[in-house]
Amino acid sequence: MNKWIRFRRISGARMGCSLPRGRGRTVLPTIGSVIVALAVAGCNYSLNQGAGFPAHIRTVAVLPFENETNRFELTQEVHEALLRQLPRSLGLNPAGEQAADAVISGSILNYDLTAPLYRRGTEAETVQVLQREVVLTVKVEILDRENYTILWDQTSLRVVGQYLDASETEGVGRAEAIRLLVQEIVDGAQSNW
Repeated sequence: MNKWIRFRRISGARMGCSLPRGRGRTVLPTIGSVIVALAVAGCNYSLNQGAGFPAHIRTVAVLPFENETNRFELTQEVHEALLRQLPRSLGLNPAGEQAADAVISGSILNYDLTAPLYRRGTEAETVQVLQREVVLTVKVEILDRENYTILWDQTSLRVVGQYLDASETEGVGRAEAIRLLVQEIVDGAQSNW
């Protein structure tokens, strides 16, 4: 008797059921066939970056965002991150505004520093901040220049970058917030199609 069938009979007997002698041999090839079929079917499935845009959109221009905060460095930091990541992530080629099929524009609406994680200090009136957050709120729009339609927009996109107060700087939190902003724009742009 095959070891597999004996093992199945023992484990089946413990569970209160029994397998007929001939069945164990036919079930395994059937399960194996199903697994192989699913694996082969899975090989035919692939993800295409940028597949969410209409076919005529092949190039994109990323304009500098307007900055409504008092953090002037944000304009350049956000623009550089968007230029570096968005075209590649969306599967598009970068282009100038006049030559692009789509244009990404927006505004930096708000920049806040918060302290969500803190504890009472040793003295009665002191507080020890453990973690801080950079909260960035932006407005984003992706425009199809050929059809003069808005492909995707978000009027209040909010991202949060965290950093440890004791060992990291605000720049670490700001960089994380900008990275998350780029990812949110990519996810949002591809979610409509």
